[in-house]
Amino acid sequence: MIDKLEMFIALAKERHFGRAAEVCGVTQPSLSGAIRQLEEQLGVQLVYRGSRFQGLTPEGQRVLDRALTIVRDMRDLKDEMRTIRSGLSGHLRIGVIPTALPMVADLTGPFTARHPNVSVAILSRTSAEILAGIESLDLEAGITYLDNEPLGRVAQVPLYTEFYRLLCAPGSPLATRPRVTWAEVAAVPLCLLTSDNQNRRIVNQHLAEAGAQVTPSIESNSIIALISHVLTGQWASIVPKKLADMFAMEGRVVSIPIVEPEAEHTVGLIAARRDPQTPVLQALIDDAVRLGT
Repeated sequence: MIDKLEMFIALAKERHFGRAAEVCGVTQPSLSGAIRQLEEQLGVQLVYRGSRFQGLTPEGQRVLDRALTIVRDMRDLKDEMRTIRSGLSGHLRIGVIPTALPMVADLTGPFTARHPNVSVAILSRTSAEILAGIESLDLEAGITYLDNEPLGRVAQVPLYTEFYRLLCAPGSPLATRPRVTWAEVAAVPLCLLTSDNQNRRIVNQHLAEAGAQVTPSIESNSIIALISHVLTGQWASIVPKKLADMFAMEGRVVSIPIVEPEAEHTVGLIAARRDPQTPVLQALIDDAVRLGT
């Protein structure tokens, strides 16, 4: 039953029998057969079928909600029994907003040193993708903003406060300034993260509060792409202080505090709210608490 529920969850996520079968490591006929067997066992139709997947029935959506809980509980139980048998081990998938990637090693470095039998996958995701990934069991945890947009029912551990800097080339007009205002920043050519990133929505909010509306000529979901444009000297960017410090150390770019106001937002670790947490996830939360204090 658990295997069938796993396949059903994969189908609901992928919305395609072939892709779901590939995710599950089975053939498409095997997956289709498992879904039909699940429907027979539950006595309801779960999936609208035609020549292709056409969505979940209302009963299928109800089953999906319960299936996520059942599969999550089974994974948690396996993790707990594995810890009892052989100590803390396993695999963690952590979704991280792009602007927090420079600090993630502050958490995962000590964590993996303390627990060498736990492997960690760090995945760059938007804040919305992190919440969806935790809900769909694709992620065990995330690092995202805690105080700007609703998070729903998740466990939260503050890690650090994010401040903002103008990042520009040494020869840029504002490069010698000790600080700049949001209104002044709005007057220079900017390259910014795409609007599906919460950081961009935060930047837009502070620019709007300064009476400015900016339409950047360059947008990207990649921090590296933004930095490469800043290095040309044609653009500047608005990035968190931790990220600015990382690149400013090389002397190829200049990091300038943005004031009036000096905006700040809290970034932290989130995970599904459970009691108790899995041993591996609890260990990560404990390390996050140590890092954030």
